[in-house]
Amino acid sequence: MKTTNFKNTKISYTDQGKGTAVVLLHGFLENQSMWNAFIPELVKKHRIITIDLLGHGETECLGYVHTMEDQADMVHHVLHELKIRKAVLIGHSMGGYVALAFAELYPDNVKGIVLQNSTSRADSDERKANRDRAIVAVKQNYSAFIRMSIANLFSEDNRERLADIIEAVKLEALKTPLQGIVAALEGMKIRKDREVILHFAPYPIQLILGKKDPVLNYEDNLEQIEGTQVQLTTFEDGHMSHFENQAELLTVLSGFLKRV
Repeated sequence: MKTTNFKNTKISYTDQGKGTAVVLLHGFLENQSMWNAFIPELVKKHRIITIDLLGHGETECLGYVHTMEDQADMVHHVLHELKIRKAVLIGHSMGGYVALAFAELYPDNVKGIVLQNSTSRADSDERKANRDRAIVAVKQNYSAFIRMSIANLFSEDNRERLADIIEAVKLEALKTPLQGIVAALEGMKIRKDREVILHFAPYPIQLILGKKDPVLNYEDNLEQIEGTQVQLTTFEDGHMSHFENQAELLTVLSGFLKRV
């Protein structure tokens, strides 16, 4: 694990391997450990960078709202420090929002994007209200909020089958500080719609969706790629493809990286 300073904030990241630079961006309540099962394979042919996003994992909080632009600027800082000019960005959920913000701010630094269980669209009014409710809930009962939130990311069919994994994910999530959780929820709530990137990006984009994703409606998510060159992969499960569809996801990611 390496560290760097961004706006007087400690950022934690890893950098391994040689080849095309690939940045792995975790989701809300996660940290770079979510990629542990994938790194040994991906690092054989690529330079793999994992980063703990602001207020998650070993990375400190920058403020009380972490916008997707803040996160993208931090990612750019890490890449600049590593003297990486172009990279493929692979983002899970919130990590996908960060990847798209990065693509908008630093288009010349992007070689390709994978949105895993993510969307280019802004929050609906209903989802914004849900974020506000989540902020109240996590302040009232931090542990209960995290335990419930994590379980709800897996498809119902998998909650018993993957009970041990879900418990491990909950324990990782419980390392996330309250300020980091609230700052992320506030930042996701106000994020911009970036669907235009899916239509006009000059680099390849892959969208990976779960048919039974309890967080992102599958049918709604399909609409954003109509009339685009975005490649779609659909799994039969929930929001946590890196656990629910691990082997298949590795195959998809490896195939995408071969093409860029």
